[in-house]
Amino acid sequence: MNTFKGKVAIVTGAASGLGLTIALKLLSEGVLVGVWDLNNEQLNTWFGGDRNAHVQAIDVTNADRVAEGVEEVFRTFGRIDILVNCAGITGITSVKSHKVTEENLRKVFDINFMGSYYTSKAVIPYMLEANYGRILHFASVAGKEGNAGMLAYSASKAAVIGMTKVQGKEYAGTGITVNAMAPAVIRTALVEAMPTAQVKYMTDKIPMKRCGTLEEAANLAAYIVSDHNSFTTGFTFDLTGGRATY
Repeated sequence: MNTFKGKVAIVTGAASGLGLTIALKLLSEGVLVGVWDLNNEQLNTWFGGDRNAHVQAIDVTNADRVAEGVEEVFRTFGRIDILVNCAGITGITSVKSHKVTEENLRKVFDINFMGSYYTSKAVIPYMLEANYGRILHFASVAGKEGNAGMLAYSASKAAVIGMTKVQGKEYAGTGITVNAMAPAVIRTALVEAMPTAQVKYMTDKIPMKRCGTLEEAANLAAYIVSDHNSFTTGFTFDLTGGRATY
């Protein structure tokens, strides 16, 4: 896009799926990328030896470790322009709300919501100093509409959308945009691990009658965090094949 050269990004959940595809996309556009995941071995398989990628084993539910990781990226590359929060889990699915355990609910919220909160909290001061920033939180159509049997996931992604609206308004005059993306079913390892009935339930709701692809998500993400997207903030971008039209 010719707007990325010299920019620095942090991508969470970068060892696989959406995070991996987006990190590779940004690297191909000339971005220097801090790649974060708990799976350090997988990160090194993809990014080890790439001088434009900085590999870090980061638990996004640990606020202190997140802050240390952000500081390390800044020391390494000298700036932080972009944050893409892809780290996330579905948790236990196909369970009605009255049978959801508190343990599962908290675990899903800790990763999906608190992880996105901790990372954005840590990078925003650097972006404020530079009067520039692009933050993309990954939400889900489940956060807009709710998926039966997925209370923890749906509620955590709704919280991500709510945070996006708040942060978008708070930093609208600073050169920082904060947006979310709400995909429907994207073919990732996370989706492959879900029960077939749960995936069918979600796919049947998509007018295009197919899953989205990782490449489609990465292309939209690249636009959202580019200089070309300068007048949209606090917004949740749709990637649902027609399921959500608002």
